[in-house]
Amino acid sequence: MPIRLGLVLLSGGLDSTTLATFAVSRDYQLSALTLDYGQTHRRELTAATEIAKTLGIEQIVADVSFYKYLAQHSALTNADTYDLPTGRSQADMADDIPITYVPLRNTFFLTLAAARLESHALREIEQNAISPEDIEATLFIAANAVDYSGYPDCRPEFYENAVETLNRGSKLWTQYGIPFKIDTPLIEMSKADIVRMASELTAPIHLSWSCYRGSETPCGECDSCLLRAKGFAQAGLPDPALP
Repeated sequence: MPIRLGLVLLSGGLDSTTLATFAVSRDYQLSALTLDYGQTHRRELTAATEIAKTLGIEQIVADVSFYKYLAQHSALTNADTYDLPTGRSQADMADDIPITYVPLRNTFFLTLAAARLESHALREIEQNAISPEDIEATLFIAANAVDYSGYPDCRPEFYENAVETLNRGSKLWTQYGIPFKIDTPLIEMSKADIVRMASELTAPIHLSWSCYRGSETPCGECDSCLLRAKGFAQAGLPDPALP
């Protein structure tokens, strides 16, 4: 019987919580990877851990906080230098790539996730004598290219090219012929569609955290808060994470 290995990048936000719940409903040996890259909104790390426990997913929280010193040109890694944009319209968000973009973050995240997933697959083949023909390896990423802040690493063409790079650089594909798959089921969905999907899946979005600030309650002014509020409003549903 095929072994379907899956790994979901779980940030703790609305989208990744919805995606993780979706992935749990599939027939995968699923784990979650949460990355502490020194982000200013560290509240999302706590949210991710609570969500993983609620969904019953094995979670790895990896400390890669050194990354903030490399990816310094961002309000999410260098709040002392760069102010967080607030109160922006949807048109403003679509007009440029904002200072909340973290340089090559998703490229870095994908590499780490693929390394973890490849290690699992290689262990099944080389230690547990599972035939390569019986193994799948899927990365679940909650990228969205509709209601988002204009990040280039959230667009379909990025993932179409990234999977080629991952495969060509891996032992899993070059020796055993097992390709990585990158599943991005939310990428063409509006935020309202994602909210509806979360509701249908009974995803624990009441535990999720989207705000770019790390305070006790969401600021309601940053791009992420505004996009989240728009999604719930358009879906006609209350946000269960709000007090």
